[in-house]
Amino acid sequence: MSDASSSSPVITDKAQLISYFESGNKPKDQWRIGTEHEKFAYCDETFRPLKYDGEKSIKVILEGLANRFGWTPGYEGENIIALTDAGASVTLEPGGQVELSGAPLETVHDTCREVHAHLHQVKEITEPLGIHMMGMGYNPKWNRDAVNWMPKGRYKIMRDYMPKRGNLGLDMMSLSCTVQVNLDFSSEADMVKKFRTSLALQPIATALFANSPFTNGKPNGYLSYRSHLWTDTDPDRCGMLSFVFEDGMSFERYLDYVLDVPMYFVYRNGVYHDASGESFRDFMQGKLKVLPGELPTIKDWDDHITTAFPEVRMKKFLEMRGADGGPWKSLCALPALWVGLLYDQSALDAAWDLVKGWSDEERQLLRAEVPAKGFNTEIRGKKIQELAVEVVKIAASGLENRGRTDVQGRDETHFLETLMETAESGITPAEKNLKAYHERWNQSVDPIFVENAY
Repeated sequence: MSDASSSSPVITDKAQLISYFESGNKPKDQWRIGTEHEKFAYCDETFRPLKYDGEKSIKVILEGLANRFGWTPGYEGENIIALTDAGASVTLEPGGQVELSGAPLETVHDTCREVHAHLHQVKEITEPLGIHMMGMGYNPKWNRDAVNWMPKGRYKIMRDYMPKRGNLGLDMMSLSCTVQVNLDFSSEADMVKKFRTSLALQPIATALFANSPFTNGKPNGYLSYRSHLWTDTDPDRCGMLSFVFEDGMSFERYLDYVLDVPMYFVYRNGVYHDASGESFRDFMQGKLKVLPGELPTIKDWDDHITTAFPEVRMKKFLEMRGADGGPWKSLCALPALWVGLLYDQSALDAAWDLVKGWSDEERQLLRAEVPAKGFNTEIRGKKIQELAVEVVKIAASGLENRGRTDVQGRDETHFLETLMETAESGITPAEKNLKAYHERWNQSVDPIFVENAY
């Protein structure tokens, strides 16, 4: 793990941070797709989450991937906690969820091949050990007491701070999984339009991918409990960001928001220093209590922006954060949806037309109600199921216009088939699992660990 040191430029004023975001501007022919997905690792015999160390453990999986497939290991102290290879990385979430952060790739075909290759590699390591992975938005069976926290310094600091600002942050950290996609912009104006459009539509994505209806082995009253968690995690760093839709939205306006997000930590010389609740603005003036006189570097800023958790997050790209983890096929559907909506101008214009008239109150209401109601959530007297069908159609038109084909001559639209089926039926993945729970599974969640296994 790299250190924030003299090798990283010191930050002395806001202009450097505005330039940081501006450096993300790329011409259209350089736009790329970065897909991230998290999954639960569990023991086949008991379905229990894995410990970090031991015969059947997270450590063994990471070492196996490094030794057999040539991934480069990253360490914190003596603990292997990450892997890198050709622009991609494998990292650990707090409760042992395993995340692939994919390389920036040109097409959905490429990102889907990457996902498949990764899951096949993982399977080679885990199956002989009696371990499998599963994609869902929330652990259907176990609570926090059953989870083994991973030995990462930043997670200890976050774990201590989370209960101070919300009730569900620790559950979010230890028991949830998501699939995300990172997408580029060409200019500040392009960023603003993509940010507004994607942020307004995140609740639609939440409904399309809703897949976390169980808690402690029982239905929890939600279709996306993962999405609900974020409504009570930390109001300082989560939510729908009303200001994005206001006049004057810009790189600087988002920068001001992130500067006001309380800090978690500062990484120096292999140690995470607890700066929880402190101000990055104070840090820029050398007034950080935990490291008095110390000034931040760009590496510190890189770290800090990852501690804001809105439904869409900006780094040097935009990160779509509204979807539950899910079955293998959904891991390709998510990037296909957002690439189709945001990477073709006519599709982006059409998507913006759908949402540009919504009020802040309407957007907030959608965000609040979709986790429980899914497609039955209403806006302006209509269920959002109709809207979801329209959104998927627009995404398909965007992918068709891109015209990026695979060796079989197929364009990227086929990755949306599972989403169109979901939207047209009005039945979320969560509702399918609830039906199975009440009928085929005899009111047990155990079969899901078999049927949804990677």
